[in-house]
Amino acid sequence: EKLIEAGIETYGTQGFFSVTVKDVCNEAKLTERYFYESFKKSEDLFQTIFLKLIETLQHNVMQSVMQAAPDPAKMIDAGLGALLRTLKDDPRLARIIYIDAMLVQELHNQATIHETMLRFDRMIHAFVMLMMPNIPHSEREISWVSTGLNGYVTQIAIRWVISGFKQSLEDVLASCRVVFLALLESFSEKKN
Repeated sequence: EKLIEAGIETYGTQGFFSVTVKDVCNEAKLTERYFYESFKKSEDLFQTIFLKLIETLQHNVMQSVMQAAPDPAKMIDAGLGALLRTLKDDPRLARIIYIDAMLVQELHNQATIHETMLRFDRMIHAFVMLMMPNIPHSEREISWVSTGLNGYVTQIAIRWVISGFKQSLEDVLASCRVVFLALLESFSEKKN
């Protein structure tokens, strides 16, 4: 736990590629022996941290969406708002998930990034089904749309994090919301 917390602090403030095992150990106030008893290399600790932070992010989003149910517009705002607030409230988490994770080759080699994107695709898919339980679209179509929504929000989040959160949370939320609302309207029209 000390190494994980130290990794979040060091990777999240300095960036994965600027941090050594020794830096993490100094932050944790542990010797390198403890590091190597738990992890083979820095990438292993980074992957553990990445998955832990993804879990936090996903939990915050799902909890907010469920509290706003069953009103679709409120669910959209709650889910997107929770995602964006989580990033802004902890820039370390934001940097690790949306900047460094995309660059750490080990996460791609082990399919961690791919699996994480699929988890968010499935979460958005479940969210669409919850908002519109009688939706007249195939599972495959909803799955592709969910992937597209995930990619759209991910790209906006990356740009927002890289900019240092220069644009207001409200503006970023409005940019994300518009696509979800358009989807809601489009899918509702097809039903009639």
